[in-house]
Amino acid sequence: MLVQATRKLRHAPARSKSKHLFRRGKAVFPDGTTRATVDKDPFPIYAQRGEGAYLFDVDGNRLLDLNNNFTTLIHGHGFAPVSEAVVDLLRTGTCFANPTEHEIALAELLTARIPAMERVRFVNSGTEAVMFAIKAARAYTGRPGIARIEGAYHGAYDWAEAGQGISPGEAGWDPAPVATPIYRGTPPSVAEEVHLLRFNDVEGLERSLSAVSDRVACILIDPMPSRAGLIHPEPAFIEALSAAARKYGILILADEVLNLRQGYAGASARYGLKPDLITAGKIIGGGFPIGAIGGREEVMRVFGTEDGKPVLPQGGTFSANPVSMVAGRAAMEAMTQGAFDRLEEMGDRLRAGLGASIASYDAPFSVTGAASLFRIHPKRVAPIEFRDAYMNAAEVSLARRMSHHFLDRGILLPFAAAACLSTAMVDADIDFILSAFDAFLDAENQSGKESAQ
Repeated sequence: MLVQATRKLRHAPARSKSKHLFRRGKAVFPDGTTRATVDKDPFPIYAQRGEGAYLFDVDGNRLLDLNNNFTTLIHGHGFAPVSEAVVDLLRTGTCFANPTEHEIALAELLTARIPAMERVRFVNSGTEAVMFAIKAARAYTGRPGIARIEGAYHGAYDWAEAGQGISPGEAGWDPAPVATPIYRGTPPSVAEEVHLLRFNDVEGLERSLSAVSDRVACILIDPMPSRAGLIHPEPAFIEALSAAARKYGILILADEVLNLRQGYAGASARYGLKPDLITAGKIIGGGFPIGAIGGREEVMRVFGTEDGKPVLPQGGTFSANPVSMVAGRAAMEAMTQGAFDRLEEMGDRLRAGLGASIASYDAPFSVTGAASLFRIHPKRVAPIEFRDAYMNAAEVSLARRMSHHFLDRGILLPFAAAACLSTAMVDADIDFILSAFDAFLDAENQSGKESAQ
């Protein structure tokens, strides 16, 4: 039944209501929406509701959701345990200046699971978590600078985002990567204190760090950089990074806001990385705003007030708000080891099936990812760093055709970003995705033959 459920979404009137809403949005928002990450092609699809693995748009189209609000909804939409916990809480109050038991319960769950998270502080977003984690590294080491992976995404803090949007031919690409700020007017001092590393570049790692080691507080790393290609870390790179950090007294800051969903203990534990600080978000909030900074007890003391004024003050009107705490706890309690294992099995079957189709058609594609995450690259060889994953104009066009094809078939496939599975999905959904991809490759193959004639 799923394979037969096709939707022609790119033509009016099937998306007329979305088009109308975008017109209204442009009258009140600078870009028509409130997030730069919303795909507009040429206008967004406006959601009406979600149900399990599916999203329903305002025009009545039913879409298998492989975005899940940028990997946040690990249980899909309308997960009953979360909904019920939140409804019960709403009757008793949504936020207080005082702490509640709910924050302790979620913190106990996280610190019991995640080896690097001996102590934790809650904030309101992944951006905020990374921002305060960087500040904590500075406060602990007394050093101002950071090192970070070229092309990786870490939110909207000036120092965390410098170096994420470099393109070939622009300043900062050659001869060596330079942390070019992403917006005009950024203080020059930001770029001066951000030092770029290339992912999986063992040889260049030591050379890059040795020159600035006395000024670098932390190495900021996503264990599997999503925006930079959803790329596997090489064991030798993890080992070299860990050795260099120890050698120079630099803290390792693992950004697992997205990749915590890779397993019961997160991504760092999966790849043998032992961070001093770790950030989390997305899945730990059960669909509500959240962020968390965790780390070694010694490092996390910078937030403490036992000795009077904290070395690093951190507040936030909605930090540890009860709604996010109970929603997060309900979502995470349902993510048992068995639930993670089932997601990984589906992910393995999907990635293997995509690879088999690619091989069958000898198509110019490759697949990266792990656990419940995957990304289809319009490249024959799977990338091992950001520069490999960067798409030229022809590849962008091919990837866009693929997204259009999936959308026409009733599947929301994120464009040039990580796609994800949810516990709401079943085997038939995996078959649906594989069928859609196979049909796309067949159509591309037929089109190529016709062009050659």
